[in-house]
Amino acid sequence: MFPPSQPSTPQRSELSRLFLRWLIYSLAIFAAVWIVPGIEFSGPGWQIGVVALLFGLLNALLRPLLYFLTCPLVILTLGLFGLVINALLLGLTSALADQLGINFVVNGFWPAFFGGVVISLVSTTLQYLAGDVQFRIVVERRSRE
Repeated sequence: MFPPSQPSTPQRSELSRLFLRWLIYSLAIFAAVWIVPGIEFSGPGWQIGVVALLFGLLNALLRPLLYFLTCPLVILTLGLFGLVINALLLGLTSALADQLGINFVVNGFWPAFFGGVVISLVSTTLQYLAGDVQFRIVVERRSRE
């Protein structure tokens, strides 16, 4: 109907967008380790990047399936059950990191829950500041007939 509008900022390549998201998730997980008691990390700094990679892969692969399977709960709680899904994925990330010999520990559900909230807030804020999140507002004018 309308030709696509040209974005005001230059488009990033997919590889640079993936790298940017990985970096943002690394910083968000670091913030969760720093802020939330019950989430602990010790080891070289590059390992938090591996944890971010694991978390990103789990989000990409399992989150859609979990949302589909728990769709009634997500709708019933007006989307708040998504925070529980974040907590489960963060706990699973901790278990996988332990299997890889990375000392990233989430001690229970509540630290995972609040860690998921911190990761969501920090990553959303950083993606917005980096210009990775694009908002598009479309206004249609209809004639009165």
